[in-house]
Amino acid sequence: MPGPLRGHARNWLDAGGTVGEPVTAKPSATVMLLRPGGSGPEVFVLKRAATMAFAPNMLAFPGGGVDVRDADPSVPWAGPSPHDWATRLDTAVEQARELVIAAAREVFEECGVLLAGPDARSVVADLTDPAWDDERDALLSREQSFAELLIRRQLVLRTDLLALRAHWITPECEPKRYDTRFFVARLPEGQIADDRNSEAVVVQWAAPEQLLAEHDAGEHRLLPPTRVMLEQLASADSLDDALTAATDVWTVMPWPAEHSDAIWMRAPVDEHGHGLPPAATS
Repeated sequence: MPGPLRGHARNWLDAGGTVGEPVTAKPSATVMLLRPGGSGPEVFVLKRAATMAFAPNMLAFPGGGVDVRDADPSVPWAGPSPHDWATRLDTAVEQARELVIAAAREVFEECGVLLAGPDARSVVADLTDPAWDDERDALLSREQSFAELLIRRQLVLRTDLLALRAHWITPECEPKRYDTRFFVARLPEGQIADDRNSEAVVVQWAAPEQLLAEHDAGEHRLLPPTRVMLEQLASADSLDDALTAATDVWTVMPWPAEHSDAIWMRAPVDEHGHGLPPAATS
């Protein structure tokens, strides 16, 4: 377990499993962006800057917290409707809309990949014009919303390019918590994921197996959900398999446990890394 997490877990265990009222987990979305690799899918990851308040120096996927403007119903929409996504996400329609929009917005802000196109059958293929960097800057500075960007550019959000893979909530022992949906998406043809991101010091494409091996060798630091997601991707038979939505997505919230003089973060998952239903962990 990474050092900061270990300290918070130690305090939580010493206090008998409570350190006051848990911090409310902020709704967030993250996207595992995939492309074909040598023997399977490669995933885009970034190493978060040491100055980040949450998960500094750790490998992560593009993503972040929901913004209030992500709930804007004027976002041009193609693919499964907000009602369809509400069923998949097991949440209210308004929350489903903002989670899907947050996922698309964050992946554009953090690595310049835009899951949108002129219509429901196409995707923007060339984002090399410097004007697209200006669009990203305007989003980051909140000078414009994602809805305003899409409407002005006459684009529609391609929600069919996203598939839901998991739902994790930061442990109650942590002072900064997120309620995160993990999505997966294929890198659109013609687009390039870049490193133009102030939150990351390094970005890379790599096979999930490589990242897991490097983590085991001490070269990377991973939060438990990131580790489990990489294990799931590594077990996929193909890129198409990795891009398939999970059949059943149960909420997973790890908790600290002490075993053999070490602190571990336990989570109710099966042998494939998928969250188990409450009945299976009671």
